[in-house]
Amino acid sequence: MALTVLALSFLFLLILGVPVAFAIGISSICAILVEGLPIAVLFQQMMSGMNVFSFLAIPFFIFSGELMLHGGIAERIVALARSVVGHIRGGLGMSNVVACTLFGGVSGSPIADVSAMGSVMIPMMKKEGYHTDYAVNVTTHASLVGVLMPTSHNMIIYSLAAGGTVSISALIAAGIVPALVLTACMLAAAYFVAVKRGYPPGVFPGWNVILITLVASLPGLLIIAIILVGILSGVFTATESAAVAVVYSMLLTLLVYRSMTWAKFRHAAAKAVKTTGVVLLLIGVSTMFQYLLALYQVAELAGQMMAYISTNPLVIFLMINIILFLLGTFMDMAATILICTPIFLPIAANHGMDPVQFGIVMLVNCALGLNTPPVGTTQFVGCAIGGISVSEVMRTILPFYIALLATLLAVTYVPAFSLWLPKLLMS
Repeated sequence: MALTVLALSFLFLLILGVPVAFAIGISSICAILVEGLPIAVLFQQMMSGMNVFSFLAIPFFIFSGELMLHGGIAERIVALARSVVGHIRGGLGMSNVVACTLFGGVSGSPIADVSAMGSVMIPMMKKEGYHTDYAVNVTTHASLVGVLMPTSHNMIIYSLAAGGTVSISALIAAGIVPALVLTACMLAAAYFVAVKRGYPPGVFPGWNVILITLVASLPGLLIIAIILVGILSGVFTATESAAVAVVYSMLLTLLVYRSMTWAKFRHAAAKAVKTTGVVLLLIGVSTMFQYLLALYQVAELAGQMMAYISTNPLVIFLMINIILFLLGTFMDMAATILICTPIFLPIAANHGMDPVQFGIVMLVNCALGLNTPPVGTTQFVGCAIGGISVSEVMRTILPFYIALLATLLAVTYVPAFSLWLPKLLMS
């Protein structure tokens, strides 16, 4: 009975449009009241869920991304990307993909990526004759690479949702190859659409221009290498690397680029505090939810239901992907990770999928949700910047969606994409 109350109240609140964090918390309280347990149990779970030292990495990574967003790195990355691939047919679209990938590695946030790159690239593409729907689709889809990069705080959330049994270092290494695969698929999709629509090629600026733009953007891009090398070499932990990222971002934007003003710093700090508050609230209430899921053995029930349909691992993985995709269309990424990991990780592991690989599958799947209505956070931001409706963008989304799905299937069914590099670096 209590499990039914938990599920129905949660779905009902989501349909009403209640924010996900409050929907999770209220439905958990309803279930515990029906169960007859002391309500203090839930709040103890909530506090214990947020009181984890490793979570310090989340506000640091978020703050570092905001500093980079407001510190002038975006324009330098755009200049580098345009000088490298801007001469190819539909070169501005290709430049957009490369720029979003590079900035995603710096910020670790698809939404920050869309905000920064979209504000620069979408108006530029429209001015040079590219259709608005193409500009928005390229930007919103390429920005999703950020969830797989070393600065992604969602990897830390997954590691802790998995009970702390999954190494953050392994996750960071596992995301590199899928990120490159996703970038390659996005480049192919952008080029295909550009050729189909007859977009013109640009002019090769010369190697000296490439060298100049590389030197200008290299200090900002070094943050990716600092975090990756530092964690994998054991010089510092993920939490320490996030703190190092903040210090480096501050020094870079203040002393090297000299683009950080007091007003920009206050705005970056305020945005980081707001985002951190939302994420920590989600973590707290999701811990309450996870406690109830474990109490009612939801993972075991889900596994039994799937076993009735098939025991073939390939079919099981496909069902998990479909469920995660559907949930991701109306839930925040952090909430999806926190709620679904305790349910589906044991099922995937029982059918032979490595927990590190499942983490990458989870992240790519949640990235799909970021670009799919009714939530579709990155898509709404991109459409707002481009001044175009979501329905218009959805009409021409298929090539980019196919690129995302191809990456998801590759990561799901070819373990080497996500496990080869961690095994090589950590053996």
